[in-house]
Amino acid sequence: MTLLSDATALRSLHARARGWARVLKLPFRQQRWRGHAGEFMGGGTGSSLDFQDHRIYLPGDDPRQINWQAYARTGTYSMKLYREEVRPLVDVIFDVSASMFAFPAKEQRALELFAFVVEASLQSGATLRCHAIAGARHQWLEPEVILSGQWPERVRELHASAAAPALNRLPLRSGAMRILISDLLFPGEPEAVLACLSARNGRGIVFAPYASDEADPGWDGNYEFIDPETSLPHEHRVESALLKRYESAYKRHFELWKAAALKHGITMARVSAAVDFQKALQHEGIASGGVESA
Repeated sequence: MTLLSDATALRSLHARARGWARVLKLPFRQQRWRGHAGEFMGGGTGSSLDFQDHRIYLPGDDPRQINWQAYARTGTYSMKLYREEVRPLVDVIFDVSASMFAFPAKEQRALELFAFVVEASLQSGATLRCHAIAGARHQWLEPEVILSGQWPERVRELHASAAAPALNRLPLRSGAMRILISDLLFPGEPEAVLACLSARNGRGIVFAPYASDEADPGWDGNYEFIDPETSLPHEHRVESALLKRYESAYKRHFELWKAAALKHGITMARVSAAVDFQKALQHEGIASGGVESA
């Protein structure tokens, strides 16, 4: 039984993720936000304790914000302005194509990343929306369905797609933190995907889980490979020259993604499945700015 088919194991995973989210946070404080009342700094003015500026009193202003000390000195009514506190918007996009679950360690790391991002968003008080996507097909997932561990039933029919996730089909919100969890192992240029993460003042973050089975396979000899998207077998003999071409193509693929992410101002962190989750996320996530210490 895999994690995807075990609702109890998924609920237990979220319990662990709540602990991770108390140690590592999403980088909300690196950005000004607009949204509902909350605890993070907004782009407007409000009633927090963080003083921002003064301005002349206008009819209709709240008289409680008049600076009476300044009035005693100048005889002119002025208003104290405070930085607005808001709840950030978080749009999570979880790639559920079959390659994400091709190896047990990679499946677990992908699900850990999803659980962490959900729990970190909820603990921050963010307004959260989650979308599962595979190619052109997608499914909205309510937070309560995710926390119940029942969400895999909702996305099972999406898995069989090898195409790039069509983020342009998703109702991503203006000014949201947009977090894509994907192994990025699909054909095509990164530009179309990354442009959707940064469009309309979005703050894009990509968490890419990977397993040593694909990053450093060490193949030598005859193998029967199974295409994770189609489940079709392919027999190949792997010799050193072929392995080197694979390793070179794999490395180049992610170099292109990192260069494109930098161009679009998007944070990208590849997260290894070979070590403890918290250690793996700290190693790459903090260095890249995808997470920050509590």
